[in-house]
Amino acid sequence: MVLRSTPSEQVEEVLRRAEKEKVRFINLQFTDIVGMVKSVTIPIEQLPDSIEHGKWFDGSSIEGFARIAESDMYLVPDLSTFAVIPWERGENTTARVICSVHNPNGEPFPGDPRAVLAAVLKEAEELGYIYNTGPELEFFLFKPDEDGHIAPLPHDRAGYFDSTTDLAIQVRKEMVNALQALGINVETSHHEVASGQHEIDFQYDEALRTADNAVTFRYALKAVAQEHGLHVTFMPKPIFGIAGSGMHVHQSLADKETGRNAFVDENDEYGLSEIAKQFIAGQLEHAKGMCAVLAPLVNSYKRLVPGYEAPVYISWARVNRSALIRVPRINPRQRQATRLELRCPDPSCTPYLAFAVMLKCGLDGIKRKLTVPEPVEENLYHFDENELARRNINVLPTTLSEALDELERDEVVQSALGSHAFERFMEAKRQEWNDYRMYVSQWELDRYLEIF
Repeated sequence: MVLRSTPSEQVEEVLRRAEKEKVRFINLQFTDIVGMVKSVTIPIEQLPDSIEHGKWFDGSSIEGFARIAESDMYLVPDLSTFAVIPWERGENTTARVICSVHNPNGEPFPGDPRAVLAAVLKEAEELGYIYNTGPELEFFLFKPDEDGHIAPLPHDRAGYFDSTTDLAIQVRKEMVNALQALGINVETSHHEVASGQHEIDFQYDEALRTADNAVTFRYALKAVAQEHGLHVTFMPKPIFGIAGSGMHVHQSLADKETGRNAFVDENDEYGLSEIAKQFIAGQLEHAKGMCAVLAPLVNSYKRLVPGYEAPVYISWARVNRSALIRVPRINPRQRQATRLELRCPDPSCTPYLAFAVMLKCGLDGIKRKLTVPEPVEENLYHFDENELARRNINVLPTTLSEALDELERDEVVQSALGSHAFERFMEAKRQEWNDYRMYVSQWELDRYLEIF
């Protein structure tokens, strides 16, 4: 039985490309609930059958997927994601195709992060909107220590936008080449604030495509760095006392019929429509509930502290980089590029889940016609508790445990994930917090061992 209708021209085009590139193997790729890339590798001869009938696999050992009693599921390739993996060319040239995961009855598997996002995107479409995003992933490039172990040793000592002649800038160019080869349109690359920290930005697009690109981005950069004996990490705060890595997400809604930006109002002081302000209000109202999904590691909350350009306070503004949501300035001749920048996500998140909850919360603001609070342009880090209380400015959770508690109280964020993904995500993250809570760290030994 044919599981889905794939245009025959698309199938033929992919097979022609595979033959031209001498592809021998295909990685059928998907992600687990915490964003780790998984794949099933098949010989190229098996691809037509996988397109027609899906590729069955056992999901019982995949994080956040099925229990043993309900483990059978299958992958359906999305041929628009076909790309040859640039570092796997040669005798065994390999391509990848991103897949959706389905249950035996043909329904999308509710634990598939890509399906979670697709469901919320469908809801937006029914309201007349297309959701566009542009994530900016920061990362550190480290070198091994003398014993060859991965350590937080920055490869360079450069700073923000510094132009250098060391190996890092050449590696960054090779990363850009690899991303371009995988179909990701890179716009800029540069050194970030901290030593060894970098950023590569790719094209703004519809959210499912940019989520696919963000997942591809992470494993592609790791592969390129490894070829040079280096290590890329997307850990939010690998080094104490310096800036951590964020994944600021630019976002907008386009009118489904006209394609015009629904966030634009040229007569508004900030250039924002009522729809945009309601979207902001929705995300601010649910910021605490979203936080565990957008900043999902124990380590994430060591980045979300005052003083390092990471947002802590639930507010919005234009020029204020201490605000949670910022409205980047737009060229008056390019009003259709108006966007909102959410600054709390970090690059360890599962992009599909992150975009799903961001969109759901923004849509909740639109549906309920929520009123946005006044913007705060002053540096929020300079406010004391009395001033924060006077302006009714709340604070993001300070630990993963607090963030999970907030998620358990937020029905809108839970509905974005769906019951299956929500329950599995909570199980995985509660376990992570408990493991951390019971671990005796070097800090504790240094602080307490000799004096107590």
